[in-house]
Parts: sequence; C-alpha cells; structure tokens
Amino acid sequence: MRSEFDFINLLRQRVASSSQSIVTGIGDDAAVFRNNSGKETVISTDLLVEDIDFRRTTTPPYLLGHKALAVSLSDLAAMGSRPLWSLISIGVPEDVWESDFIDRFYDGWLELANRYAVQLIGGDTSRTNERMVIDSIAIGECSAGMAVKRTGATPGDRIFVTGSLGAAAAGLRLIERGANLGDEDLQKLDHVLLRQLRPEPRVGWGIVLGEERIASAMIDLSDGLSSDLNHLCAASNTGALIDASLLPIDERVVELCGRRALDPLQLALHGGEDFELLFTVKPENVARLPRRVDGVEIKRIGEVTEANAGVKISEGTRIWDLKPGGWKHF
Repeated sequence: MRSEFDFINLLRQRVASSSQSIVTGIGDDAAVFRNNSGKETVISTDLLVEDIDFRRTTTPPYLLGHKALAVSLSDLAAMGSRPLWSLISIGVPEDVWESDFIDRFYDGWLELANRYAVQLIGGDTSRTNERMVIDSIAIGECSAGMAVKRTGATPGDRIFVTGSLGAAAAGLRLIERGANLGDEDLQKLDHVLLRQLRPEPRVGWGIVLGEERIASAMIDLSDGLSSDLNHLCAASNTGALIDASLLPIDERVVELCGRRALDPLQLALHGGEDFELLFTVKPENVARLPRRVDGVEIKRIGEVTEANAGVKISEGTRIWDLKPGGWKHF
C-alpha cells in the first residue's frame, strides 16, 4: 500500500507550478510565497481528527485548543518564520456543540495565540455525525530569501535538536494505559502527559535560526526523529550519522519507563509529537548559536553525511541504519 509521503510526492508532481511568486510549495513544513513588500508569506495547515490525532475522552478541551494551534505554529517555526495570523475551522457533533466544550477549546487556543501575538482572522464551523474534525491554518512572515527549507543541508553540517525527546510519546503510551492528569507520581507523570496534550512550539528558536541565517535546513519533529530526519535528508539529498549517546532524552521519561516496560531510546527515535526543531548548521556558524532561547537549550546529535552513506545511528562501536519508524497516517 502506498504511503502518505508517496501520495504527497505524486500530488506535488501533478500540481507543479511555474509561478514565480511561489518559493516553496508542497513537500515542506509550510508553503512560502513572495509578496510585493520584500517579505515572504509562510502558510501551514494541519488536520486533527478525533480518535486518530486525539481522543476527546482523554484530552481536556482547553488543552486541545492549545494543541490545535501549537502544531501549526511548530510548522512556521520550522521554516524560520514569525507567526502572525491564523484561521481555525472545526466540525463537531451536536452534543459537543450544545456543551461548553467549544468555549473551553477556544480559551486554550486564544491563550497560546495571545502569547505569540497571533491574530484569529477567520475559519468555519460545521456539524459532524460522530467525531470532531479540526483544521488549523497558520500564516507567518519572513524576509525574502530567509525561509529555512528542508533542502539546504550539506555534508559536514552539524545536526542539532531543541529541547528534549521522548516525553510526548511516553505520555501517549501512558494515556493509552489509562493514566490521567493528577494521577499518582504527579510531577513526573503530569510532565510527560502534558508534553503529549500541551506541546510547546519552539517559535523563538525558529525566528532566531531563520532571521540570523544560522540554520541551513530545518524540520519540526512531529512524526518522530527517525522519520523526520529521513525526510530532511531525502529533501537535501544527503545522509546523516546520529550518535545515540548525544540524544537529549527527557530525564523523566527515563525515570518512568523503567517501571512501565517502555524503552526511552525507542520513544526518542520513533515516538513523535515532541514538536522540537531538528536543524542543521554549517561548521563555521556553530559558534553563532545561542545557548538557549526562551529558556530552551539545544543539543548537537550528529552530522550530515553524503547521500550514499545513508541515514545511520551509532551506539558505541555499533552503527546501524536508522529507518523511518515514526508515525504513519496510512
């Protein structure tokens, strides 16, 4: 069966445009087009479907509203752009419409929007038979030629990641096992649950890496490090070598997983929904990297290699292929 990305590549070939205003079309974290003010507009869209991307029974509406915007802001951050506007469309069953769910959903959405001065400029509402559907569109801006794409990595570039990995996937596994916010082991458990239910987009890092021309290529970690690194390398026609010992695995994941038969390394590599930024930097620009932005640190995890070397990971003297093992819609 064809994969989601096979379908995307086929669609990209069918709708290829010769318009000079389109800088980046289908195939990156967001589309980019040039306007007349010397700026480029960056647009991203995300679809969240109940029981596929979230469960209403385990996701408080306030946090769902936050996440609906956060996933789109993460895409804009991955392009090095500054978020400005958003549109949100939502389809809900009649019983949801008649409750206060939607009001609390927008409370969470607006709280995050206000934090980054994102203005709601439109959207739509409709009724569905059973499950909720959310369509989130975010629009940002960057100076002409400054959008950071997936295609800019070259052999020798250093590979970095913001924040920590694995907690969102651990949170999802625990939710599937019946965990709720406020359960026992409160501090550690709530941390990983909130990483799944309330992801924090790395907007500040995205702006710095783009406006300062530091990142040569970038992608957000929505599908999982293994999958998203392979996407970036395929777009740049490169390989990569990751050092497992350098991965910033969330320390609370390590503490929790030992008692719950979960593998922290597998969660960090394949778990997905961390919404951290994975980016590459040319060696001469590494010294220009700030130590942290908005309190979030970064970690070098590997190096870009030639395409024929493939995407690999090392642990001690052992080196093996890092196959895409993250989230697949189909």
